[in-house]
Amino acid sequence: MREDPSFQRDDFVRERYSGGLPPQEDRPSRAKLFWRRQRRLVRPAIVFLVVMGIAGAAGRLLYDAASEERFAPLRARLVEMEPLPIRHIVINGRGMTSEASIQEALGTSVGRPIFGFSVEAARQRLDELPFIDHATVERHMPDTVIITLVERTPIAVWQDRGHFMLINRAGEEVSDQGLTGKNAQAFLQLPLVVGESANTAAASVIDALNKEPLVKNQVTALIRVGNRRWNATLKDGTTVMLPEGEEAAAFTRLARYQQSMRLLERPVQSIDLRLPDRMVVHQPPQAAPPPDGAKPDPSSPTPPADSTKQP
Repeated sequence: MREDPSFQRDDFVRERYSGGLPPQEDRPSRAKLFWRRQRRLVRPAIVFLVVMGIAGAAGRLLYDAASEERFAPLRARLVEMEPLPIRHIVINGRGMTSEASIQEALGTSVGRPIFGFSVEAARQRLDELPFIDHATVERHMPDTVIITLVERTPIAVWQDRGHFMLINRAGEEVSDQGLTGKNAQAFLQLPLVVGESANTAAASVIDALNKEPLVKNQVTALIRVGNRRWNATLKDGTTVMLPEGEEAAAFTRLARYQQSMRLLERPVQSIDLRLPDRMVVHQPPQAAPPPDGAKPDPSSPTPPADSTKQP
């Protein structure tokens, strides 16, 4: 027996809507369906806006940091908010420039706020130091300042037939140097080597002298003698005769005598170190004492200088 399909459909409708609600109330509205679809896009949009805000803030910070005038107010606010003290100052490329002069030019020190100084102003001050060609200064968060120096490379001033010039280790003239501005300061701080061919032989004797600071502080010039050996002239005019090819050993002996008896500060005329087993010290000439009751005759000759020999 075949069932009537219309009868089954009517029974289904009666069972579903027996509560008396109209059929359209069981289906979500168009507005609800729209917001359900849009909810999937809301979260990515929020993430995108946050990322763009962070990128914009970072870009503005970099833009301000590129200009000291724009960055100064921001730096002051950062210092007030959080000091972030400097814990490390790294200096790369330092050779002839003293660390003390670099620290002074930097304008800050360990323990002070990392945003409490101007990077651009520090760079300009470093560029003004005598041996600096150019410098860079960087903040590496959270607590490090890195200084990179490119120094000029003269090792001495060479005096030859009345002309002065800066020379490098090979004895070549350092180009584009003069006696004005910070180059003049470089002339005052470098050792002076004098004589023909002194430029090509200067590197080894200067290296030996640099190893003995007690002696270096007293030496004003190194004079090439006969293209074979060196004499050192001290601040008081004393001449130190150095042995050929044994300058390092001679400077070591002088440092020992300076430490024990302040030899390089005594009023002597010359110190001869050409013999390895002895040192000859020549005293300056002294006038003979006048006889009792007589005045010294200024025209009378002075006696020869005395010599003191020490092993």
